Amino acid sequence: MHEMSIAVAVVEQVARAAEEHGASAVKTVALDVGELAGVVPNALDFCFALACEGTALAGSVLRTRTVPARARCAACDVEWSPGIPPDLGCPQCAGGARVALLTGRELHIRGVEWAERPDSARG
Repeated sequence: MHEMSIAVAVVEQVARAAEEHGASAVKTVALDVGELAGVVPNALDFCFALACEGTALAGSVLRTRTVPARARCAACDVEWSPGIPPDLGCPQCAGGARVALLTGRELHIRGVEWAERPDSARG
């Protein structure tokens, strides 16, 4: 289950940022997940809760946003949603291997809500 390794990596990054900014706790973590990233949302939620135990993220909530897949044909410049599993054949010109996947593989932290203002944000 690669969701556990993803959850652990997210928790480590956010915990490191919390420490750097003087935050003792995290309320929410917002994560963008591409629909082609191969991530099972319920499994990621479960693994995230486990990975948070004993860290500044304990009790925090993971909010995931699915990023739809988009592809573009280099031959005719048409864009489309390739679906799941992805169909990377251009629906307009059937233009071979010159297709670029624009979105859908994302996996990045979009934002963090701290339980209190970090030291660096205090005036």
